[in-house]
Amino acid sequence: MYEICEHTADLGIRLRAESFEALLADAGRGLTSVITGDPTQVRAEVTESFTISGSDPTWLLFDWLSELHAAFELRRMLFCEFVIDVQSDGLRATARGERYDPARHLLAHEVKAITQHELAVRHEADGWEAFFIVVI
Repeated sequence: MYEICEHTADLGIRLRAESFEALLADAGRGLTSVITGDPTQVRAEVTESFTISGSDPTWLLFDWLSELHAAFELRRMLFCEFVIDVQSDGLRATARGERYDPARHLLAHEVKAITQHELAVRHEADGWEAFFIVVI
């Protein structure tokens, strides 16, 4: 589950999930929601794989979101489905989506960056929580 909240001139996304993998998938959906306003307009037509090295959950979240943001900025890819596998040395993810089509996709925000400001990931007894801010 993700919640988008206003943060000064930017947008924050607060996440809560039972597993770290689910948290990362929700973060991907949250980022798509910020970009499109309505992630249901994105079709799962193309599959891309991502590999991110590291072991710190906070930096894995940051690097994951940065990769998804770069995919949109460089290749105009929007994603709606995510399968994440976290291991001790990093994560491997499969994202499904499609290339941005201005005739079909409305864009809600131009995401300029994923910021490290207030970036946080916590493992609690009942699951995972995270917060990140996107510069719009």
